[in-house]
Amino acid sequence: MVTTIYGVGTADGVNERGFAIHMLYLNATDFGPRDTSKLGVHAGLWGQYLLDNAASVGEALELMKGIQPVMVAVHGVKATVHLAIEDAAGESAIIEYIGGKPVVHHGRQYRVMTNDPTYDEQLANLARYDFTNATRQTPLPGNVDPRDRFVRSAYYLQMLPEPRSEREAIAGILAIARNASVPFGAPNNAPGTLYNTEYRTAIDLTNRRYFFELTTTPNVIWMDLAKFNFQPGAPVMILDPDNIELAGNVSAKFKAARNTPF
Repeated sequence: MVTTIYGVGTADGVNERGFAIHMLYLNATDFGPRDTSKLGVHAGLWGQYLLDNAASVGEALELMKGIQPVMVAVHGVKATVHLAIEDAAGESAIIEYIGGKPVVHHGRQYRVMTNDPTYDEQLANLARYDFTNATRQTPLPGNVDPRDRFVRSAYYLQMLPEPRSEREAIAGILAIARNASVPFGAPNNAPGTLYNTEYRTAIDLTNRRYFFELTTTPNVIWMDLAKFNFQPGAPVMILDPDNIELAGNVSAKFKAARNTPF
C-alpha cells in the first residue's frame, strides 16, 4: 500500500509484512558515480524496491548492500531523497547517501526525519536542547526550517503518552506530524527547499492499517491491508485521495488500475 508521486515513484508505504518506508527530500543527497557491480534502482522507486523485497528493517539493510539508487528527475526536480524505514518488530533506520556513500543510522532511537541538513547534523543540533524537565514554558524552535521541525518532532514524540488503543496511537502520531508540517503560505520557498506539506500518513504496523490525510481535504482516510489481495498476479488497485467525499475506511473504494502505475 503506497502513496505515489508524479505517477512515477513511491514516497511512502507499507507492505503486507508490516515493513514501511518514508521518503523525503534531502538536498545533500549524492548517490555517487554509477557502480555497475550493483543493481541500479530508480531513486524514486528506491523505497518501492525495499517494500517489494523486504519484510523487516534487517532484510532491507541487507538488500541495500547489493543496490545503488540512481538519480532521476521529473518536471526538472531531481530525486535527491533520503529514506526512513521501520518494521512491526519496532526496528527503524534512516538511510542517506552522502558523498556517494550510504550512511545508515540503525536503531529504535532513530524515529524522526525531516529534510536538510544531513542526519548527523540534525542529531548534533538536537543535542543542544535539554528536555529533561520540560514544562509548558519550555522554549521550542517554531519556524518551518527542517531543523526546527526535527527538534519539535523529537520533543513531542518524547512526551507522547503510551497509547491505550490504535485510535490513540494514530491520533498521537498525526498530532505530531501536523505540528511539524509546513502550513500553506509559510516562507519556505528558498531555492531547493520544499513548500507546504501535501499529505500526512500514520501506520499501524501490527494490524496492517494505513492512515492518510491529504492537506487540501478535511478528512482522514484509512485502508485495511487484510481487505486486499496480495497474491501474485492480483490486479493493482488504486484510489485518488483528492475527493472531498472520502472519509474513514476506504478499503472498498479502490478500483483496479487500467495500467500499472510504474
